[in-house]
Amino acid sequence: MSSKAALAAALSEPMPGISPDIYGPADFRAVADLAYASAGIVLEDGKAMLVYSRWAPLVRESGCGTFSAYIDYIKNNPAEQTRAVGALTTNHTFFYREPHHFEHLAHTSRPPLVHRLQNGGGVRVWSAGCSSGEETWSIVTTMLGEDAALGRRLAAADLRFLASDIAQHALKKAAAATYATTDIEAVPAALRKAWTRTSGDMTTLSDTARELVRFNTLNLHGAWPMRGQFDIIFCRNVMIYFDNPTKERLISRFAEALVPGGFLYIGHSERVTGPAAAQLQPVGPTIYQRSAA
Repeated sequence: MSSKAALAAALSEPMPGISPDIYGPADFRAVADLAYASAGIVLEDGKAMLVYSRWAPLVRESGCGTFSAYIDYIKNNPAEQTRAVGALTTNHTFFYREPHHFEHLAHTSRPPLVHRLQNGGGVRVWSAGCSSGEETWSIVTTMLGEDAALGRRLAAADLRFLASDIAQHALKKAAAATYATTDIEAVPAALRKAWTRTSGDMTTLSDTARELVRFNTLNLHGAWPMRGQFDIIFCRNVMIYFDNPTKERLISRFAEALVPGGFLYIGHSERVTGPAAAQLQPVGPTIYQRSAA
C-alpha cells in the first residue's frame, strides 16, 4: 500500500473507544490544519489521541458536543481559538533547565547590562514561550544576582522583562510565581535566599522580582506588538513544534528583535539556520549573539 493510500485508510478508521460522531480522523486533520495555519504548530498523525485528551474538556465546556462543531465555533472566536491552540502545547519545564545558559547569562551577558543600568540605561529581556514560568524566574533571579542590595538597585532602574506564551493556563501559573519548594531547589542557594520566600512546602518569588515581569499571551506565529528591541531573548524548546520554514522565519524575527550584540538562547535540540545565520554568531552551546553590524 502506498503512503497516500495508508493515510487515506487511517483517516477512515474510527478512533478506538471514541464515538466517530464526536471525534474522528477527519476532525483530527481539521485540528492539525487549524493549528498549523494559526500558530505554525505541526501535529503529526500519531498525535490524534493527544488532541482528543487536550480538547475533550474544552468541547464539553463549550457545549458544542462534537469536535466538528467546536472547530466551527472557534473559527469565529479568536479568544477561544487561542485558548484551544494553547492547550495543544506541552508545558514541561523546570528551574535552571540547561544550566550552561544561566552560567553564560550570569558571567557574560549580565555584567555589561548591570553597568548600563547603573549608568541610567535601559535593559529589556524576553522569555518567549515561557510556559509555566520556571524559565522566566530563573532568568530574573540570575539577572538580579546574589547581592540583594545591588539587585534591588537594578530593579529600581530601567530593567524590564517580558514573558509570553500562547497557553493561557501556563501563563496564569507563571504569573502566580509560586512553586513546590522541591521544584525550586535547582536555583542556586544564594539566589533563592535573595529572591524567594518559603512557606511550608511552597516557595514564592519576591515582590521585587515579580514587579519586573509583564506576562502576555502571544502567538509567535502572529503579529508582535512590541516596538523596542531586546538585549536578551530566551526561546527554548518551542521550535520543536514547527517545521523548518516556520523555524527559519521565527529565528529571523528574533534576530531583528535583538539589539546588535544581544544574545539569543535556544533549546538543546534546536539550531539557527536559514538567512538569520548570517546575523547570529554561535558563542556557546545553543547560544547566539547578534552581530554588531
